Amino acid sequence: MMEATGGEELVRDAAEFVPPNGNANEMLNVGDDDQMEEFLGPQAEYNEEEEERKYYRRKRLGVIKNVLAASVGAMIVYSVYMGLLQMQLILHYDMTYREVKYSNLGLEDIDRKMLMGINVTPIIGLLYTPILIRFLGTKWMMFLASGIYALFVSTNYWERYYTLVPSAVAIGVAIVPFWASLGNYITRMAQQYYEYVNYKEEHVQEQKKLPKGACHSYIIVFQSIFYIIFHLSFVFAEFPMRLVLNEHLHENEHVLYNVKYCGANMSGVIPGLNSTVLINLPRSMLLIVVESVLMGFAFFAMIIFLVLCGAAYRPTEEIDLRSIGWGNIFQLPFKHLRDYRLRLLCPFFIYSGFEMLFAVTGFSLCYGVCALGLKNLWLLIVVYGLSCSIFSSLSLCLLRLPRWVCLVGGAFVHIVLLLVLMVWSMPSNKPEYLGPLLVISILWGLGTALNKTGVSTLLGVLYAEEKERLDFIYTIYHWWQALAIFVVYLWSGIPMRAKISVLLATLLVACYCYWLMERRLASDVRPRLPRIPRPRHKFKGYRYLEEDNSDESDSERGEDDDLEDELKTEDEDHVVEEMGPEDGDERGQDAGARRADSPRARRRGVEGQRSRRQDAHEKEEEREELEGGREGREDSG
Repeated sequence: MMEATGGEELVRDAAEFVPPNGNANEMLNVGDDDQMEEFLGPQAEYNEEEEERKYYRRKRLGVIKNVLAASVGAMIVYSVYMGLLQMQLILHYDMTYREVKYSNLGLEDIDRKMLMGINVTPIIGLLYTPILIRFLGTKWMMFLASGIYALFVSTNYWERYYTLVPSAVAIGVAIVPFWASLGNYITRMAQQYYEYVNYKEEHVQEQKKLPKGACHSYIIVFQSIFYIIFHLSFVFAEFPMRLVLNEHLHENEHVLYNVKYCGANMSGVIPGLNSTVLINLPRSMLLIVVESVLMGFAFFAMIIFLVLCGAAYRPTEEIDLRSIGWGNIFQLPFKHLRDYRLRLLCPFFIYSGFEMLFAVTGFSLCYGVCALGLKNLWLLIVVYGLSCSIFSSLSLCLLRLPRWVCLVGGAFVHIVLLLVLMVWSMPSNKPEYLGPLLVISILWGLGTALNKTGVSTLLGVLYAEEKERLDFIYTIYHWWQALAIFVVYLWSGIPMRAKISVLLATLLVACYCYWLMERRLASDVRPRLPRIPRPRHKFKGYRYLEEDNSDESDSERGEDDDLEDELKTEDEDHVVEEMGPEDGDERGQDAGARRADSPRARRRGVEGQRSRRQDAHEKEEEREELEGGREGREDSG
């Protein structure tokens, strides 16, 4: 009895025994549970709407950064290219420089072939430009083209036939892709900015076609910003001429000694200009320093395109653009010429190439240098560039005025100036004509600014809702411009009045064709656009990561392979004609409802992926049960 009582007391004491840290452990467990609940539960301080608003504000600032970076990069590239080319041509023109430094090298022949490579090669640009842009992507095409311009700068360290001519041909190959990528990029940034401003709209979240006219204001603003910055390249391109070469040039009396008259009576490019324009030769080390500085800026432009410019399309969109087939990509630029809008704008594309090269070569040389001397060439170009840059801001008036104001206003200014230049001839070496020539440079810059911004903005506005066509549209524009530059290169020896007559006739035809286009659009004549084929994907890779489930069974893979085989055996989606915007809506629906790039949309995508995986597992279990029952019946039989 005593032993039983003692055992009961021991059990009672053991039950009542409390470890020294028992209460602390319980408190720690309770604290861990609270922390876990606080971590996994809804955050009281987290405001989803506010975070989404901040996210899209950062996206909009990124778009503005992309536009400024692309504009500054293009401005630096062309400042370096035009500045080096101008200095190179002046040095190579001087007979003393050629004989002393390159006696039997034949620099004149090298320069002719180099200019031929730059001006002739872009003729075939329509054949490869869309393929290059879609293969490399818009951003990488701009980066690669800027690298080719840097290559041209580097070849001037060793001036030989096998360095200068191939690099000039490479520039000719890169001109059309570079400019088509720039035009496409700026317009795409306007579309992206609209999407980030209106991210709550259903058509933006589902990646459908934008409403008509939705992003026109952003296109106008971004194109204006681009040309305001880019036209400063004419100003910076004159720095090597003004700071280095000007002090080595002869006075006007020597340079223009055999030149009798200037202006409209002239034929060719300043006949009689003295073949020795340099007082003394620049030191070789000075030229190397100048080329090194230009090379540094060329590399800086490449870094700007590489680091500061974001992608023009989402990765899924770029894959869709490539997946329509390379044969279709090759054909589509030609088939877009069926669109009456592009056909009627072709004269303006041609005139756009005529007028800028005429300002830099025809007017500046045959009027400016002939009357003022070679030392004042930089002044005319700087005034022209500043005028272009300042007056490019006038295109912002399209936010309130009709879109024809820019093109018609620029055409009117140039028609008046062309009529004046056609009848204006003067004797050579007349510095008193500096004032009138500067006024003409300013007014020509006004016309150029309205023309360039007007054409680019008009193309962006007409095709704002067709983001899969933008590279084709801008390729056609800059290809026609390159053809016009080639014609200007060919006509260098004809009389000045003939050149002005060609410009005037082209401009009048361009104005008439533009009036016809606006009249057809006002009459609601539908454009004839080729259909963009549906993307044909292989269901592999990160583009279809949700469909390519790593946990799927072999039977499911077999079903996917069967589906892929069915897609491969479908009839080829040939490019057929599209007679109205209804097909564009169907195409927007066929492209699928791809989710927007936002925190909320990503969460919805993850939930959808989980549900699809769960459905796949359920189907696999049902299939295994059916196969097991079938095997059981076979065994019993």
